Order: sequence, then structure tokens, then C-alpha cells
Amino acid sequence: MSAVVSLPLNQQVVLVTGGARGLGAELSRAFLEQGAKVVVNYFQSAEAARALVQEYPDSALAWQADVCDPKQVKAMVAAAALHFGQPVTTIVNNALPQFSFNGDARPHADTISWAQMQQQLEGIVAGALHTVQACLPGMEKLRFGRVVNIGTNLFQNPVVPYHDYTAAKAALLSLTRTLANDLGPKGVTVNMISGGLLRTTDASAATPEAVFDLIAANTPLRRVTTPREFAETALFFASPWSSAVSGQNLIVDGGMVKN
Repeated sequence: MSAVVSLPLNQQVVLVTGGARGLGAELSRAFLEQGAKVVVNYFQSAEAARALVQEYPDSALAWQADVCDPKQVKAMVAAAALHFGQPVTTIVNNALPQFSFNGDARPHADTISWAQMQQQLEGIVAGALHTVQACLPGMEKLRFGRVVNIGTNLFQNPVVPYHDYTAAKAALLSLTRTLANDLGPKGVTVNMISGGLLRTTDASAATPEAVFDLIAANTPLRRVTTPREFAETALFFASPWSSAVSGQNLIVDGGMVKN
């Protein structure tokens, strides 16, 4: 049996997809504050990505790439390895296709189109597959890798008709578990963190105040989870303290959903 390789956070190179704003920015900052080197991936948020790099000029790299395009993802991963002098060790698959968390404005079963479903599947599931495939050679060389996929508690508690988003995240959980089984012998763990509505991100800015109040009232902590609280949970799955944890889905929603 080969020895277990475990890297502390300050020796990791972390790729955060969609890492420039909203929850992604909080994820990027959480790792940067622990001394990790972070690739802040973005698609359209160039200004926000540059601002984040200015805060951490020695340890952050902003890189534009559409995670739906495997060539762009491979180029980003290669550039990160060159810039930091070591391969990407850790992936946080956070990128989300354009989506507004406003249940009143989302299509219901009688009107949603397959094109809307496909948009979410391509951005969420294909995007995660592309990052893993691009980073895997470096992880295999190190015999170490951490993949953290961002999910949702909505497929356990489907209280709003986010059919496309929820289906894609459910598929991502299945991918999380199959990848965990496939990549475990290579020293790579794959886990998911699933939250509910966060207060507040760009995506949840359209959510009516009454919805936030309802969630808080139905949560044991009597409040809505913040992006910062959620992001800090990702540190556990990347840290040495989770070296024997893989294929798991941790719900971070203040206790609303009991898993």
C-alpha cells in the first residue's frame, strides 16, 4: 500500500471556477487567506477577478476560460502550473451558467425547455468534468488531488421550480460519487458541498425578502447561511483533516435539510 500524500492548504494550488464574484469570490478568499495559491477563473467578470488579484498579488492568478470548452480549461491549467511552478492540486467546481434565484420568475414544468436544461447541464456537469480531466495528470504525478463540487440542497428539498439547475446539480452529485470511486486509487478525493439559498450573492440578489425570512424561520439556527460560512466549509475537504473522506455530500444550510 502506498503512503497517503497530504498537502497542507498553504502548499496547494487551487482552481476556483467562477471564482471572481459572489460565492466564488468568497471561496477564492477563503483559500487565499490560508496561504494557498489560487487560480481565479472567470468568464465575464474580468474587473472583479483583477480586483481580487490586486488584494493577493503574490498568490492569486486571474484567468479567463469558459469551462464548457475543454481546450480553454486545459490552457488555463497549463498556465497556472507555469505561473506557480507546480500543478493544480485542488479544484473547486463553482462555475454556474447564468441563473437567477427567483422562483417566481422561473419556468414551471409546462413551459421549461430542453435548451434551458441543457444549458445548466453543460455549464455544471461538463464544466466539472473538463476541470478534472485537465488537472488529473498533475494530480497523478503528485499522488494527491482534491476536488470539491458545489451542489444544492434543492434536490432533497425541492421547494422552488428550479428544474434545470436542480437536475444539473443532482447529476453533479452522481459524477462526484463515480469520480471518487475511479480516482481514489490515484490519491484524489472528490466531494460535494450543498447549500441552500445564501444571503446574499449576485445570483440570490433577486430573491424576495420574504423568502429569506421563511428560510430563516425554518432553519434550526434561525438565520440564512452566508457565502462566507459556506466557503469556509470547502477548506475542510481540501485540508489534511479530510484525507479519508471521499464521495460525500455535506449539506451546509444551517440544518434545514437533515442528511
